[in-house]
Amino acid sequence: MHVLIVEDKRSLAGHLAMALEREGYKVKLAYDGEEALRLGMTRGFDLILLDVMLPRMDGITVIGKLRQAHISTQTIIVSARDSMQDMVSGLDAGADDYLTKPFALDVLLAKLRAASRRVPTPSPQELCFEDLVFKPHQYELQRGDRVASLTRTEGALLSVLIRRARSVVPHAVLISEGWSNEAEVSYDSLYVFIRALRSKITQAGEPELLHTIRGVGYSLRAGGAQ
Repeated sequence: MHVLIVEDKRSLAGHLAMALEREGYKVKLAYDGEEALRLGMTRGFDLILLDVMLPRMDGITVIGKLRQAHISTQTIIVSARDSMQDMVSGLDAGADDYLTKPFALDVLLAKLRAASRRVPTPSPQELCFEDLVFKPHQYELQRGDRVASLTRTEGALLSVLIRRARSVVPHAVLISEGWSNEAEVSYDSLYVFIRALRSKITQAGEPELLHTIRGVGYSLRAGGAQ
């Protein structure tokens, strides 16, 4: 697995690189946003670990430009910014996951193992529910004339919700499908992703399809939650 580490603190970047190389990953380092964007555009990486506060171009801008160029390389934001709004901003920009500093190395390695298992598998061209269409190969959601791009994690969550439409999908199942059982993902993190996904599924004037089943999970269904 080829990993691009984008971190302006060279000592931290070096320590991360050595830790990942010991685990068998191939690592490339970038120390500023412009270099990260240039390398990311080559499509030569399986995953990007991306800091937010970077010289020359911040991480949110980097990931936004990559997604605008239709580059879907899995990206984990690694940042000291730990507010809910920071997480939302990162995920809305196109990140697949968000890890706050300081973090345990074991947690990072678990997230990388989870990401490595998120490889393309045979899937239908489209998954549909009511007027909602999900195209797994393009990570694209369509509702009526409106089209929205999804991150890999959002796509994984939407896929299981559509496949189990009209049923309640428990929190644990969504976390397993979105990140794998090995990843340490809290219900709060799941909530952030679901909120971002809901905003893409339903906009003003459209009937709500994604419903919260309090204390249990979420359900894709027409009409109100039951």
